[in-house]
Amino acid sequence: MSSRVQNKVALVTAAGQGIGRAIAEALIAEGGIVIATDLADDKLKDLPAKKRQKLDVLSQDSIDALARTVAGEFGALDILVNCAGYVANGSVLDCTDKDWDFSFDLNVKSMHRMIKAFLPAMLAKKSGAIVNISSAVSSIRGVPNRYAYGATKAAVIGLTKSVAADFIKQGIRCNAICPGTIESPSLEERIAAASEATGKSLDAVRQDFIGRQPMGRLGTAQEVAALALFLASDEASYITGQPHLVDGGMAL
Repeated sequence: MSSRVQNKVALVTAAGQGIGRAIAEALIAEGGIVIATDLADDKLKDLPAKKRQKLDVLSQDSIDALARTVAGEFGALDILVNCAGYVANGSVLDCTDKDWDFSFDLNVKSMHRMIKAFLPAMLAKKSGAIVNISSAVSSIRGVPNRYAYGATKAAVIGLTKSVAADFIKQGIRCNAICPGTIESPSLEERIAAASEATGKSLDAVRQDFIGRQPMGRLGTAQEVAALALFLASDEASYITGQPHLVDGGMAL
């Protein structure tokens, strides 16, 4: 059995499905002591994590309560992986204030809340790795009808660089992962919504998503998880403050 994060305490948000689930599974497989969280905690039932916890990342009180619980049960985190996110569809002309505010609250401010709650214990022991899920659709590349989403994921890259710069001399590393189009339950939901909105078939909409990937296929959550595992591990001990693409050439 491999043990790249053996006995390291890791917390993953949105671990119930998709990229978050794959990252939690990868950390568990490599010996990590994983705290898996999700708003839909029923999705965590069959995940062999050390602790499974319902968590609303929009609530600072809930996050602070979890931070106290984790500190009591496990001590400081070694790894924090921020995966919670939402894809808003449309251009600036379609974006309501509610769409904008919710997108930033879930995609960016949730990471701010999590880092602010769990970073102090990491600083106390002078070590920790933070991995934030951004996107190729960000400051790296713009795509049609992803106005609010692209803005939030660009903000995640800025947040990541700021945390890395502030705490680089105190043993903290902070990196971002920028996936391309990944097979996931949330993608299936977006395909269904686009099909309903445009009248195009599900297969046609899926081909549109595949068509923007130069490799001619969608990525898998496990391919993103492999990069997250590397960045969380000591193998990446000289890497911080960077956006890392796993995008099938989408940003080329």
